[in-house]
Amino acid sequence: GNMSSRKGLNGACSVHEYTGSFIGQSAHFKMTSVCGHVMTLDFIGKYNSWDKVDPAELFSKAPTEKKEANPKLTMVKFLQVEGRGCDCIVLWLDCDKEGENICFEVLDAVLPVMNKPRSTERTIYRAKFSSITDTDICNAMNHLGEPNRNEALSVDARQELDLRIGCAFTRFQTKYFQGKYGNLDSSLISFGPCQTPTLGFCVERHDKIQSFKPETYWVLQAKVNPEKESSLTLDWDRVRVFDREIAQMFLNITKMAKEAKVESVSKKEKVKQRPLALNTVEMLRVASAALGMGPQHAMQIAERLYTQGYISYPRTETTHYPENFDLKGCLRQQANNPYWAETVKALLSEGINRPRKGHDAGDHPPITPMRAATEAELGGDGWRLYEYITRHFIATVSADCKYLQTTISFSIGPERFTCIGKVVTSPGFTGIMPWHSIPLEESLPHCEKGDLFPIGEIKLLEKQTSPPDYLTEAELITLMEKHGIGTDASIPVHINNICQRNYVTVESGRRLKPTNLGIVLVHGYYKIDAELVLPTIRSAVEKQLNLIALGKANYHQVLEHTLDIFKRKFHYFVDSIAGMDELMEVSFSPLAATGKPLSRCGKCHRFMKYIQAKPSRLHCSHCDDTYSLPQNGTIKLYKELRCPLDDFELVLWSSGSRGKSYPLCPYCYNHPPFRDMKKGMGCNECTHPTCQHSLSMLGIGQCVECENGVLVLDSTSGPKWKMACNKCNVIVHFFENAHKVRVSPETCDLCDAALVDVDFNKAKSPLPGDETQHSGCIFCDPVFQDLVELKHAAMRHPMHRGGQGKRQGRGRGKGRRPGGRLNPKKPKDKMAALAAYFV
Repeated sequence: GNMSSRKGLNGACSVHEYTGSFIGQSAHFKMTSVCGHVMTLDFIGKYNSWDKVDPAELFSKAPTEKKEANPKLTMVKFLQVEGRGCDCIVLWLDCDKEGENICFEVLDAVLPVMNKPRSTERTIYRAKFSSITDTDICNAMNHLGEPNRNEALSVDARQELDLRIGCAFTRFQTKYFQGKYGNLDSSLISFGPCQTPTLGFCVERHDKIQSFKPETYWVLQAKVNPEKESSLTLDWDRVRVFDREIAQMFLNITKMAKEAKVESVSKKEKVKQRPLALNTVEMLRVASAALGMGPQHAMQIAERLYTQGYISYPRTETTHYPENFDLKGCLRQQANNPYWAETVKALLSEGINRPRKGHDAGDHPPITPMRAATEAELGGDGWRLYEYITRHFIATVSADCKYLQTTISFSIGPERFTCIGKVVTSPGFTGIMPWHSIPLEESLPHCEKGDLFPIGEIKLLEKQTSPPDYLTEAELITLMEKHGIGTDASIPVHINNICQRNYVTVESGRRLKPTNLGIVLVHGYYKIDAELVLPTIRSAVEKQLNLIALGKANYHQVLEHTLDIFKRKFHYFVDSIAGMDELMEVSFSPLAATGKPLSRCGKCHRFMKYIQAKPSRLHCSHCDDTYSLPQNGTIKLYKELRCPLDDFELVLWSSGSRGKSYPLCPYCYNHPPFRDMKKGMGCNECTHPTCQHSLSMLGIGQCVECENGVLVLDSTSGPKWKMACNKCNVIVHFFENAHKVRVSPETCDLCDAALVDVDFNKAKSPLPGDETQHSGCIFCDPVFQDLVELKHAAMRHPMHRGGQGKRQGRGRGKGRRPGGRLNPKKPKDKMAALAAYFV
């Protein structure tokens, strides 16, 4: 039928319209999508101030509110514009708890503007699907249900618990320790109800390694020669002994024997079972251990494969296929791939094996390939993950691997030795998963009970017990699943967080080695309150959240009870913080002993020290004051110039030669001097009317990309002059090799931007007639237009398209704006693949 597609008003989501039938009636459809959560939970404004709010208030006093998750997308307005006048809504969000929660966020936005239903008329429908295929989509449309309020509430509860508990502990310990130590090398000392037990597992393994004491042991090794040219190594039945003299005694006894006697020969047919169907946790384990992909990265790739229709929904705890699942249909899709075509065709002709009975969590079928793909289509990591998922699926419907195990038992004197050999009789699933195959071994000699073999040698081997290695990501995922820390969806996030916070580093083999900070934090929690780091309490909370989802527990009671427990723990933690501080003192240096002298304090005129470790800051040991600085760049002294307001020496922040730079006063940056300024503003946003470094003196014009930014001259950038937006990352290069560039007090008649006075070098002047000086508007002046180059910007300035039209301005440096509002950067439309089925 006819269909029309267009972009929505937020520029991010497409809207597809068509006419069809819905529940037996003719209907006009609108199909669109959202970009993840519509709303996010946060404290109301004043409680977001770290300085003015006691963290203890965050447990109960501080009110929370739902805010738009991404205000730039104006998602609520977009949904209301599209939903206005509609009679029914069908929700096609992801079919998990988070998706259910987003359903209700969408409903909150659109129900007020939809047509009011008649008394008993049903208007809200929920589609349940596990993959984006014709069959699944049509089936979901024919069996529409309702959104699950309880599952959505369990997500609300988790969000509120994580926000209140995480923020309270994080704010307290960050402020406490960053105010005392200079080399913590982490901009945030965060606590999370799931994140901290995750770190606890890594530190627990580190402690085992540190406390490990190697022990020496001895092993008796015998070799027999069944034939002249061959030898067979036997394993000692006692395995090992830890006493040297006893080991020597066994060696002496066995050396007296000249031959080894066969005591028994047994042959058994054994089976190596095919794998269970693939769930999220197993996929993440294999991605880390075998493919070298971090869990977060693997999950992002899996989500992309899903939205493109290559695999089924990648967030599932289930390892059991439902009886009606079309296994053969999925297998037929793979019949032409050169890597496994033969295996697939053989399975289809001989008949497939029913997959092993796994665990049914009642959410989604296991992760399954839904359509064929090639390496060229998916490329790189996408193909590697898809290939593993496909091989795993084919293995689940293949036969088990069968092999014959021969065990020969020998006696040498009174001591027993054994030799084991394996011969594969039917490779089964190991044909498609060769890394699981039985290793090839030398075949054992044919022998019977009572046979005698000459002894080649008997010797004593001295060995040592070795410590365990650091946890791999795969082992950590296993521990988290076993102890109920996080969900299949959140496990990658928690592992990523402890890496981002500099609590662990990822070593070779994707092993997680705790840093000094990670170790001290966990030891501190153990010292004060072990339950903050042990998995037990979070595991109990997860069970309560699951009961909310099942409708068996009250949302408000669970929330109140859990917050009450953690509030008591928080007060005890605050009272006992000295215990953790003692550990910190041993590992980290106090602020006064850290950093190097950089700029002078405006109060005592002594040098303040620049602490480079995250978060970089300035500390005056004489006044005992610490001043935060902008992060992720370099800081240096700015020509020994001083702020006219407080006499502090200015410093220059720079993000590199290709980035932007601006001066700032350390005191003003932390204590805004004017009402229209906020904490964290440099001189390029300062509204001082006469200071030579301020926005008032160096601001040129409205930013060409963002709404509120002003382009400010970077007076340190010569001879490669540039101006940069004081809000976004737009940089404008101009007047290369000019001798001097100055912002004039006069403004342009056309666009209200400040005029610029430029003094060029005589030898390199681009001006006509050997002139070296020119004054004009960089947007409107034809002499300047070719000398201006925009970087990091999606659009050029409107005035560069011929300079027509006069724009309205509001005074210099106050945000003159281009003719039309420019759209924000467009995120990818996540559910575009799903929408395609309805158009």
